[in-house]
Amino acid sequence: MRGRLIARSRSPWAILIVIAISAPVMADEPSAKRFARFRGDDGEAFGLVEGDRIRQIDGDLFGTWKATDKLLPLSAVTLLAPSPRPTQVLALAGNYKSHLGAGDIVTTVTTTTKITTNPQTGKSETESTSKVDTEKPGEIPTKFQMPQLFFKSPSSVIGTGDDIVIPRGTDDVHFEGELVIVIGKQAKNADERKALECILGVTCGNDVSARDWQKNDVQWWRAKGCDTFGPIGPYIVSGINYDDLRLVLRVNGKTMQDERTSQLIQNVPKIVSFVSSHITLHPGDLIFTGTPGKTSAIQPGDKVEVEIEGIGTLTNSVVAASPTAVRSK
Repeated sequence: MRGRLIARSRSPWAILIVIAISAPVMADEPSAKRFARFRGDDGEAFGLVEGDRIRQIDGDLFGTWKATDKLLPLSAVTLLAPSPRPTQVLALAGNYKSHLGAGDIVTTVTTTTKITTNPQTGKSETESTSKVDTEKPGEIPTKFQMPQLFFKSPSSVIGTGDDIVIPRGTDDVHFEGELVIVIGKQAKNADERKALECILGVTCGNDVSARDWQKNDVQWWRAKGCDTFGPIGPYIVSGINYDDLRLVLRVNGKTMQDERTSQLIQNVPKIVSFVSSHITLHPGDLIFTGTPGKTSAIQPGDKVEVEIEGIGTLTNSVVAASPTAVRSK
């Protein structure tokens, strides 16, 4: 809460007026916590990031845990995907107006053809009618007025520093910078308030997509779900305002996407509530919330960075598939 204090002197009395202004929680909210999964000299563990150090925790971040006295320099550990074994990875299609092209006029023409038999001649006759629907600039297409979700494979998940591998058979793989929801408690039929309580935090993500397979296949299982097509990280952050974070994606240092999560069509609690009304969400599950603006192809040798205000930067290099390639994390 922020306020302005205005004093007006009216002798012999003084009138004190306090105007209270409600302020949104900013990305640098002091209550924010950054969780990481890392590999150190003693193996893999979870930790709390404190500046340039990480405090190891005992237990399971998605269950029961407590902080320890063990502090390590971040420079001395390798960061891993912060949710290592999600049972489900979901993603939203068309959740930003800028990605849908909602600023354009969209005209849909539906033609219905009726075939009848003339009782006098016995010949078939056809009659066609057309219906024209026009969506004005700024309107959200009807089907995207509710969340449109699809599944990604849990094996697509990798962490910051891991390679995005372009599989053989596709030559049109695109980046999609996204905010990713990380579930912390089981959620089933949760209203929006309860949904917020079931969220552990958010992280950066890249919904890597093979556009040619996405266009030509009946399902998106390989277009969206190939190994390494779901980078997340570097941290899971709680205690920030999910609804107004700046998201920037860069390829080789050049900004390709730049938008705020305030432009999401379906916000974070609505997404979790909607999904939980159909399937049970479990701790560690991930929901990619959609990508803004336009996307384009990435090539072997590229470096892709997804930076979200208050979270950090997810960095991945792009490589071509090798018959002997083995994932390291």
